[in-house]
Amino acid sequence: MSENIGKIIGVNGNLLKVEFNTPVIQNEVAYACVGNGDLKLKAEVIRIRGNTAELQVFEDTVGLKIGDPVEFTGDLLSVELGPGLLTQVFDGLQNPLPRLAEECGFFLQRGKYLPALPRDTKWAYTPVANVGDTVTAGDTLGTIPEGMFDHCVMVPFGIRGKWTVESVVTAGEYTVEEVVAVLKDDKGNARECQIMQRWPIKMPIKAYAERLRPTESMASGLRTIDTFFPVAKGGTFCVPGPFGAGKTVLQQIMSRHAEVDIVIIAACGERAGEVVETLREFPELTDPRTGKSLMERTLIICNTSSMPVAAREASVYTGVTLAEYYRQMGLDVLLLADSTSRWAQALREMSGRLEEIPGEEAFPAYLESVIASFYERGGVVRLNNGETGSVTIGGTVSPAGGNFEEPVTQATLKVVGAFHGLSRARSDARRYPAIDPLDSWSKYPSVVELDKVAKARKMLRDGSEVGQMMKVVGEEGTSIDDFIQYMKSEYIDATYLQQNAFVETDAANSVERQKYVFDRLLKLVDTKMKFKDQGQARSFFQQLTQTCRDWNNSEFQSDEFNKIEEQMTKTLAEVSDYAE
Repeated sequence: MSENIGKIIGVNGNLLKVEFNTPVIQNEVAYACVGNGDLKLKAEVIRIRGNTAELQVFEDTVGLKIGDPVEFTGDLLSVELGPGLLTQVFDGLQNPLPRLAEECGFFLQRGKYLPALPRDTKWAYTPVANVGDTVTAGDTLGTIPEGMFDHCVMVPFGIRGKWTVESVVTAGEYTVEEVVAVLKDDKGNARECQIMQRWPIKMPIKAYAERLRPTESMASGLRTIDTFFPVAKGGTFCVPGPFGAGKTVLQQIMSRHAEVDIVIIAACGERAGEVVETLREFPELTDPRTGKSLMERTLIICNTSSMPVAAREASVYTGVTLAEYYRQMGLDVLLLADSTSRWAQALREMSGRLEEIPGEEAFPAYLESVIASFYERGGVVRLNNGETGSVTIGGTVSPAGGNFEEPVTQATLKVVGAFHGLSRARSDARRYPAIDPLDSWSKYPSVVELDKVAKARKMLRDGSEVGQMMKVVGEEGTSIDDFIQYMKSEYIDATYLQQNAFVETDAANSVERQKYVFDRLLKLVDTKMKFKDQGQARSFFQQLTQTCRDWNNSEFQSDEFNKIEEQMTKTLAEVSDYAE
């Protein structure tokens, strides 16, 4: 039992007020004992006033009462880092859910916590560092083959200054708790290094040489994103949209096709049904990059809306800490948080119980800084060995009624580099992905030249204006030139912005294909066309759109692809106006 024991003096939902005698620290982990102490509930210190600490409990607090003891551990809320994380499904506190289900059955039990990494598994460890080497935090001591990656066992991130390798183990099989190296500093202090290490989730890992500006585009296979609203490796983006507009599906498609090494999905309050779909599908999916199971490079953190509210906050930080860990190995990581609105709602609930002065819509006044500090943990870094690694963060936002003016969306827009706003109108019209091409934006470089993208976006805007006018005056009251402009914008929308996830060749497009098709599309819509009336124009564009969809469904540069392209050229020549 811990030597630092406090006493509950107040219970308000999952907020405890605890009186203590021995000092405690912010974000310290404690266990609230129910009754005689057989049941202990995990909690975190979130505020300290004098000799009173306020704790948020990550479980249902039924049974706790004034006078019950609270054991302070002296440790910060942390995660375990080491081999064995990939392919796993954790809850917000890094409990392995499959093993938890085996022990607890269908319903998870309160107060049941398991180590994230199995203690009995032996890993094939090969030392890299030699006796006498000088190392610093984050340097590689050895490697362990884990799936398709060489997992780096690193110098603990928390040490400061330079250390000398005093001893190393020989190559062999070791468990995560075994010591594989001993370090010594210039003062003679020794430090044992295990394969596994722990790190506080609220503290960024900064064991790198330099932080770099994101410049390289992260190809996602989605034409709308890569061409019009790109995301850079190490960048940040948000996907706000009303319920049912396709936020979760869009994230799942990105996780399959994005050009990254590791994908971490943090379901921080998403509906349980959608998470179950993810858990069922991912092990069955083939990774298009490797041909192996997609789960081999995926890690899922599952804290659904049916699980404890307080753990939503922990799940977000758990996810980003694991992402930073793999970044330290020189890997590119994509972290998808779904949905940050429910994380913010958990913050609002706890802020209310703390009786803090509320901000807009009762969210805490510090909401913007909390969201900013989360997204700032992404980025590209240069490691001590000269290699680079990145963490790209994408978060969905679920604003009530699709109102992008609400506080969580606005706070997120201030810190991200790309905005993929989903539209209810596009979703209802089955135009997927339902990213609004007029409202969305990106600060990152596109895979296509900027002037070409600007020209296409202008065509979409002009066509939208004509479409709005046509709702009033009808096609009959619209000039033929305006109507052609409208049909060209609809053609771009139907053939480039929309993709069919059920067709393999159209579900994800390579950068090379996107450049080629986009250039061909621009040449087509730049062509001056001549029609007798609106009916002929509509018939032509309907035929051309269907032909282009067949083109999207054909394999790039195949005989079928080239044949359809020739057919499109001939069709266009029939209506081209070459008169000066």
